Amino acid sequence: MQTQETSTTAPPLQRSLDMSVAMSEIDREVEARLRKIARTAKMAGFRPGKVPFKLITQQYGPQARSEATGVAVQKAFSEAVRSRSLRVAGYPRFDRKDGGDPGNLEISAVFEVYPDIVPADVGGCEITRPVIEVGEAEVDKTIEVLRKQRTHYHEVQRSGAGADRMTIDFSGRIGGEPFKGGEATDFVMTLGAGAMLPGFESALAGMAAGEKKSFELTFPDDYHVKDVAGRSAVFEVTVKRVEEPHLPEVDAEFARSLGIADGDLERMRSEVRSNLEREVRKRVRGRVKEQVMNALLAANPVELPSALVQEEAHQLAHNAQNDLRQRGLDPKTMGVDPGWFTETAQRRVKLGLILAEIVKSRGLAARPEQVRAMVDDFAQSYEDPSEVVRWYYANHQSLAQVEALVIEDNVVDWVLENARVTDTPVSFDELMGNTA
Repeated sequence: MQTQETSTTAPPLQRSLDMSVAMSEIDREVEARLRKIARTAKMAGFRPGKVPFKLITQQYGPQARSEATGVAVQKAFSEAVRSRSLRVAGYPRFDRKDGGDPGNLEISAVFEVYPDIVPADVGGCEITRPVIEVGEAEVDKTIEVLRKQRTHYHEVQRSGAGADRMTIDFSGRIGGEPFKGGEATDFVMTLGAGAMLPGFESALAGMAAGEKKSFELTFPDDYHVKDVAGRSAVFEVTVKRVEEPHLPEVDAEFARSLGIADGDLERMRSEVRSNLEREVRKRVRGRVKEQVMNALLAANPVELPSALVQEEAHQLAHNAQNDLRQRGLDPKTMGVDPGWFTETAQRRVKLGLILAEIVKSRGLAARPEQVRAMVDDFAQSYEDPSEVVRWYYANHQSLAQVEALVIEDNVVDWVLENARVTDTPVSFDELMGNTA
């Protein structure tokens, strides 16, 4: 086997190798494969293993030659890139060359290599780290959110107002004709929730059970259903039920609904505080990590192998299709295109290459005790933490995902140790994304 590296001008990470494989080597492999097939081959008129070799060659020869050629070419390519210390990114393209020595198979391999990355100094990077103290006020706010999540409704004999819930029948017409999605029976909606067409909820305020009303509304120009966007519709509505919201009292029963078996309110507050502190740490860490990753991307320009970007984009598209299936939708009707994910794929591949080099050069690989600590932290939010821990350690893929998160945290910590970090107080509502 002979190989020769040829030059190329573009793209920067593309390489080409000319390889020559002796046909005699392939012929020997073909015969070996056919002899192996002949030992057990079955053919009408012959006992197993007694089929004439000529017939074996006629029937199985093309397949054996294709397999033998593929093995020989791959072996030659592997030896060539190993001898040159090339790190191949993605899969090579093999092209047969004509006009050479008939005793040799002449092949040209075109492929990409990983870029050489020297991580930049992060001393000039500026990171803003949010700082927040979880106190009694934050616990009270969280308990109030938990109360609202457990809102229950009681039927009332009055007009709807405020945040009342209504059960209605309605039908809509455009130009006197019904339209798709414009009719429903026993439809439940909440006043002030903003889930309906603008003006629909306000039109129902003040109506009581048994009352009917007709009103006209115009769909927004950017409405998601194009057939009705920008058009006016007349709605006929009948109110069948009005219910007012009630928040649960903060008592032993409420505490039990949160998993506190004995209903102790102090234990409930302690548990809420613990979970809240965990969530706050997670969100602070998430904000810092995002800044660190952006800083690393800005400080380390990297040429990307297009093969890796394409592979990542296809994987993201595959994940999106699976998500649609889980939602009960048919991915084929959505036409998921890997091209939609190119920008995200470029970011993920670039970060992956940069992080891998930093981890290798700085010795930031995940240690077993770090992985266990993260698994333990994840498990604390479940009713039986020990069962969750066992699940992780029995599931290699999930444990690998935890290990990847630990490695990211190690890189973040390394950057924070070397970058310029400013601690900035933030409010609880701002950190938690509470806009109300």
